[in-house]
Amino acid sequence: MAEETAKAQAAQPGGDTIFGKIIRKEIPVDLLHEDEQCVAFKDIAPQAPVHILVVPKKPIVRLSEAEDGDAALLGHLMIVAKKCAKNAGLTKGYRIVINDGPDGGQSVYHIHIHILGGRQLNWPPG
Repeated sequence: MAEETAKAQAAQPGGDTIFGKIIRKEIPVDLLHEDEQCVAFKDIAPQAPVHILVVPKKPIVRLSEAEDGDAALLGHLMIVAKKCAKNAGLTKGYRIVINDGPDGGQSVYHIHIHILGGRQLNWPPG
């Protein structure tokens, strides 16, 4: 946990990200979903038995910087997250997380949705 916090505190917005490279297929991943607006794949550092990321192809740096015109895209990401959770067998529930900024734990400055499930998740999250 401390390692993720340190990454979030050190991360800086700007420039290309690992998600841009995945979207452009420069870094191979096993895609669980892809359409014209987004991709979804398993997190390489899972924090739960099921940990999937849903990433828009449009590089919005932070949720707090999304514009009103991004509403349809953000809604689409939520629907894709729901479908991915269902396909992953998360019938007993799951958690959706979007980190924003250093205090929110954001370590990659390209918004993305975390789908976490497969075990009882605690509250508060941390």
